[in-house]
Amino acid sequence: MADANAEPAAGSSSSNESGTQIEPIRMPTIEEIRAQEVWNNCAVKSVASGVMGGGLGLMMGLFLGALDNPITNDTMTGRQQFVFTAKQMGSRSWSSCKTFAVMGLVFSAAECIIEKARAKHDTTNTAFAGCVTGGSMSARGGPKAACIGCAGFATFSVLIEKFFDRHT
Repeated sequence: MADANAEPAAGSSSSNESGTQIEPIRMPTIEEIRAQEVWNNCAVKSVASGVMGGGLGLMMGLFLGALDNPITNDTMTGRQQFVFTAKQMGSRSWSSCKTFAVMGLVFSAAECIIEKARAKHDTTNTAFAGCVTGGSMSARGGPKAACIGCAGFATFSVLIEKFFDRHT
């Protein structure tokens, strides 16, 4: 007589093996819910994007500042050339840091506010946020520059959104 708790012999099939086992749904904890509420706040998202944009701008500025080496005097010593390049890297990285920080903050804030107002997450939000960002970043150049900045940054934002949507 076979034991009811014994495993089936090799080669035989069991009714449990044919169906996939479904895992139970785990409810989020209070801490997870609170953390999600914090990250859904537009101010928190915007500041975080500004900080990350500033970090990216800092790194890009250092890299591009190192590459931006105009023809220097033959009279400059190695130490003078090093100091000159270091100063250029510093000024370029600080400038890029500020620009990318503002860009990240404005874009993230605009996208978050538009998304909450429309109650949708789609490419239209990205296009409007890109327009707001591009227009505000180039507004000092006048209305024509603001319109071109709006159209250019909106197009760029939508293209990036489409590129990442395809690869997620």
